[in-house]
Amino acid sequence: MQPIISAWARRASRLMLACALLFSASIQAQDIQPDNLFPQVRMVTDQGDMVIELNRMRAPITVDNFLRYVVAGAYDNTQFHRVVADFVVQGGGYKPDFEPIDTDEPIFNESGNGLTNDFGTIAMARERGPHTAKSQFYFNVTDNESLNPSARRWGYAVFGRIVESDELLSSLATVETHTHTETGYQDVPVQPLVLKRVELLPRSSR
Repeated sequence: MQPIISAWARRASRLMLACALLFSASIQAQDIQPDNLFPQVRMVTDQGDMVIELNRMRAPITVDNFLRYVVAGAYDNTQFHRVVADFVVQGGGYKPDFEPIDTDEPIFNESGNGLTNDFGTIAMARERGPHTAKSQFYFNVTDNESLNPSARRWGYAVFGRIVESDELLSSLATVETHTHTETGYQDVPVQPLVLKRVELLPRSSR
């Protein structure tokens, strides 16, 4: 005989499940500091560390997207796979063996937020379509006016800037590169530049 579950018990079970889901969502929201307009992250590389301040006031969608990858550990043990001197240092897409990381859906392009692609800023890489950015990001190694939006084109969305150790960026931009044999990708560092981890810094550390 099947046990009889009372309507009260079923309602209580549903209520407990709903509370658990709400609690889980709350914890997830706390992980990316949703009420912090200028969260900071530390990028720990095999060449040194740098701290980046994100601008949620100007780029809320982009910052939330980036921080979800951060707290999930998606950027840990990845590489800066594209380095173009006097242009960009790009990462956030591949492990050192060029295995792609798991990505979420693409996000809306916030390039019209007033932030420009100046030296030391971080922005979202994307495909030709304007709303195709997922996980990959890049640092501007110089003032890249051509990456900013205009009246006729979408740009590339800037969402923060380096606030500690921008000299590391300049150093990363000078490494020797080549065309990667297995993938055919150009501008790949001969010696992998490893991004060991990205840490969301607590407010108390500043």
